Amino acid sequence: MKTNLDVFSNAAIGPRLWLACGIAAVLALAGSPSSADENDAALSVMTWNVEWFYDEYRGDNHSDLSKKQSAPDRDRWEWKRDAVAEAIAEVRPTVVALQEVENRRVLWYLTRALDRNHREKYREYQIDGTDHYTEQDVGLLCHESADVVAVSQFHQSKSMRATERFYNLSKHMLATVEVPVGDTTEHVHILILHLRARAEAEDLRIRQARLAHLWIADRVAAGEHVIVLGDMNTEEDGSQTRPESDVAALCGWDTATKDDDLIDLHDRLPASGRRTHLLPGKQFDRILVTPSLIEDEPGVPDLVFDEITVRSDVNIRGDLDTQSEHWDGYWSMKDQDRDISDHHPLVATFRVK
Repeated sequence: MKTNLDVFSNAAIGPRLWLACGIAAVLALAGSPSSADENDAALSVMTWNVEWFYDEYRGDNHSDLSKKQSAPDRDRWEWKRDAVAEAIAEVRPTVVALQEVENRRVLWYLTRALDRNHREKYREYQIDGTDHYTEQDVGLLCHESADVVAVSQFHQSKSMRATERFYNLSKHMLATVEVPVGDTTEHVHILILHLRARAEAEDLRIRQARLAHLWIADRVAAGEHVIVLGDMNTEEDGSQTRPESDVAALCGWDTATKDDDLIDLHDRLPASGRRTHLLPGKQFDRILVTPSLIEDEPGVPDLVFDEITVRSDVNIRGDLDTQSEHWDGYWSMKDQDRDISDHHPLVATFRVK
């Protein structure tokens, strides 16, 4: 079914949606270091659900769940902070999209650890969401080699809610990043999402995906660079996306035109290397891009997709954790054996051609 774009076009919604609210198993299981060096790319983007990235201080938590999931003490919080920093420094992406972060303060602690321990300078960005049960949010780190020029958050209108075709996204953020390309710069709009979890919630995810796509459809159709990434919690296989699925809706397959379609980079991974989660076969995390980031315009220096990798190597410590080890005894494991997160980082690189 097609959304009535005459009613719900970005033009009809108006520019208010674009107001700024503030300026990548063991290696064989899910991936290995990229054969190309991410550090040499003009733009590299990482998405990573860092699984309850909460410090030990509970005074700024309100829900019982958020307090329970906070780090048990300062020493173990510092381990988690430094482990995440080490993984990011190993990959050295231009932009890091993070899910399950507590607030902007923990991101600031992370950028300080990146600078102090690895001499990598990043700036942190976050806007409070509306998931008051988990108190989880999404956030973004940007390397000093690029600039964030705006961050935004979106909301539904009354007329959109009335159709029941959409469902609000409590955890999302759009960042516009200025990237050096030859002698000039290009803007890349990066929408970070964390969609509803569990297979039985697919109906809600489809409605969330429609809404997220609606927010960026006009920019995609206009040929602007757009990347949508994050923990989509999808049950879809990267090579067999059902037309009626959440990923299909996020790609824009259920709109009347192909001009606003996004491309899911997951099908460019080898079939044996698409797993992004502790659970076998699960490919929850995705990076979707516009055709403008795939096609090389002849005679003009532009950003062109190069490679996508699942960087399980920077997440897994020792052997891959078992489910019971990781979820029932995470903080009782030895530091050298504890995987950082139940998700693996997913990294895409783009080069100037």
